[in-house]
Amino acid sequence: MKVFVLNMRGQPLMPCSPAKARHLLKANKAKVKRRTPFTIQLSIATGETKQDVILGVDSGSKHIGLSATTEKAEVFASEVELRQDISGLLADRLAFRRGRRHRKTRYRAPRFNNRVHSKHKGWLAPSIENRIQAHISRIDAVCRLLPVTKIVIETASFDIQKIKNPDVEGEGYQQGDQLGFWNVREYVLWRDGHVCQHCRGRSKDKILNVHHLQSRKTGGDAPNNLITLCETCHKALHAGKIKLKVKRGKSFKVETFMGIMRWTLLERVRQTHPHLPVENTFGYLTKHKRIALGLPKTHCADAFCIAGNLKAQRSGIYLYQKQTRKHNRQIHKCSILKGGVRKLNQSPYLVEGFRLFDKVKCLGQEGSVVGRRLRGYFKVRKLDGTVIGTDINCKLLTLVEKRTTYLTEIRKE
Repeated sequence: MKVFVLNMRGQPLMPCSPAKARHLLKANKAKVKRRTPFTIQLSIATGETKQDVILGVDSGSKHIGLSATTEKAEVFASEVELRQDISGLLADRLAFRRGRRHRKTRYRAPRFNNRVHSKHKGWLAPSIENRIQAHISRIDAVCRLLPVTKIVIETASFDIQKIKNPDVEGEGYQQGDQLGFWNVREYVLWRDGHVCQHCRGRSKDKILNVHHLQSRKTGGDAPNNLITLCETCHKALHAGKIKLKVKRGKSFKVETFMGIMRWTLLERVRQTHPHLPVENTFGYLTKHKRIALGLPKTHCADAFCIAGNLKAQRSGIYLYQKQTRKHNRQIHKCSILKGGVRKLNQSPYLVEGFRLFDKVKCLGQEGSVVGRRLRGYFKVRKLDGTVIGTDINCKLLTLVEKRTTYLTEIRKE
């Protein structure tokens, strides 16, 4: 991978080869600014000849693909894995708050004039807002490393009705599956023929319940997440006496995310970089370019096609980044110890000079600290889940980089 170069004022220049960077460092003409990706800052004034660098962004709900290319070569490529725990943490916090208020106050009048929708126009759900901010953060990070002259973002639009029923058209969009039913429960009971989907009526129990295949917190109240069970089977299922063989239908959560965030993301990037042209492209164009070049279906390859310099030489190396939590709040913890007491805290902030998710070197490999003990022993593993050691003494660890929000490692395609 190329070495990224900053001038004396910290502004990005065109990257150089590792050999040239080594000569500059030995001659004290530059200093190391960052280790991953390796970045140096010049201490002398030089010419600032720049090329046109186009940044392609493959936006997504779970992963982001980034590729910065010139006409001849790809100078930067990365794949970012986004957090998927926002909704779950907020649901845990909601449960704790409701429980606490219920214990402290018998009745609490609703405050309809204090809702977030009425105070903030254009409000988005926290899970969507986090993804948009992650996209902007990674685009800004590339613009700090390279003199980007243009940004191209792929925005995807999904016709969920068409995905469910390819023959739908015209008035069919206004006449969904639940047309004529009072609520979701009535529709699910009718769909299943008012028969328990586990025992098929063998229990002779006439009381029917609607059961969530996935928890309501993660799966929602969509009909494809609901199933009809008699009360006997429903109680036995929650008691762990029986297991269902039915799996929930296809979830369209990702498609919904992309449909909500597409235009907001494009507009916010334009506001953040008003001096750069920001364009959007579409998935069918990216797919055509990828097939024509014979590239594999990866996020980095899609971003390379989005950038548009199809004759550029691909680097073959990319940065894999994983987004992590900044705080481990007590209000999000649902683990209760024996006796009904929640832990006040876990290990302290620093243990023998190491923090959680610090990048360290041990046993000849690099990994991240994922577990620590007060006696000075750590668990270290790579971002792909490979465990380097589960009980490593702090004397065998060498700190490589302090933790950041995005854990980074270099991978080969």
